[in-house]
Amino acid sequence: MTGVKTLGIAGSGVIGAGWAARAMAHGVDVVAYDPFPESEQAMRDKVERAWPSMIKLMDGKPDTTGTLTFTTDLKQMCQAADWIQEAAPEREDLKISLYEQMDELANPSVVIASSSSGFLPTRLQSKCKHPERVIIGHPFYPVYLLPLVETVAGEKTSADTMDRADGFYRAIGMFPLRLKKEIDGYICDRLQEAMWREALNVLDLGIGTTEDIDRAIVYSAGLRWSIMGSFLHYHTAGGDGGMRSFMAQFDPSLELPWTDLKFPKWSDELTDKLIGGCETQAEGRSIGEWETKRNDVLVDIMHVLKKHNIGVGEVLNGKV
Repeated sequence: MTGVKTLGIAGSGVIGAGWAARAMAHGVDVVAYDPFPESEQAMRDKVERAWPSMIKLMDGKPDTTGTLTFTTDLKQMCQAADWIQEAAPEREDLKISLYEQMDELANPSVVIASSSSGFLPTRLQSKCKHPERVIIGHPFYPVYLLPLVETVAGEKTSADTMDRADGFYRAIGMFPLRLKKEIDGYICDRLQEAMWREALNVLDLGIGTTEDIDRAIVYSAGLRWSIMGSFLHYHTAGGDGGMRSFMAQFDPSLELPWTDLKFPKWSDELTDKLIGGCETQAEGRSIGEWETKRNDVLVDIMHVLKKHNIGVGEVLNGKV
């Protein structure tokens, strides 16, 4: 048992609502805080939209579901929570100030985790009296379906806090990936950012449209990545000799100018290519329609991976 019966969430946007839905589906009550009262209904709507996908992924309604309470009072949220998951806007100054306040209000035993996609935990805990309980718990959208959460310790984070994070996140169906040291952007976002930069360069150079570039991913490497990452794939691509043979054959190509790794110079023309291309790809469907389609396909893929006990299937089967 993790001892977490009530999850406090600071922030009611897409990420905060995703955390709420996942926690509630695993029997954890949620107290969500946002300074804007009009945010409550939007958050409840997001949870409601997420619910059918989670039920399908879990092969039926859970025995116990948590409740959702909304408040505009930060103190109320902090004092009710056994664990706090911050999901505020991605501004470091705002987060540091928020952490200072939550640290004052929450019981010292309560872990405060940030959903930040790139900030250093050492910075976020810098004004806290109890920095040992501050960590990064970085999820991936949609939070209610994708199980990865990157956990990162700051200079003053305790080992016990990291161990507790492992237990809590596993209890709500996630796979905690503990980084060996803190770094801006963590692991996955650094990889995603590198691909995003290259995609923008290819688009800017007129080599392909947004649809061409997306197809290049989803018709090839994207399919492999749901089963194995780059390292294991290249190990198998080396034949019987594995990675040793692969590197002997392809190591020289690392010197070739195949990547830029920098954003292209921004321009109105590139903006038009980017926005116009995406709108063409959307084929007139709303964002909500695309979210539903994405979720349905994700759940089906994850069920197949569960059957084969590979990739995310290992998490669903409780094997990792």
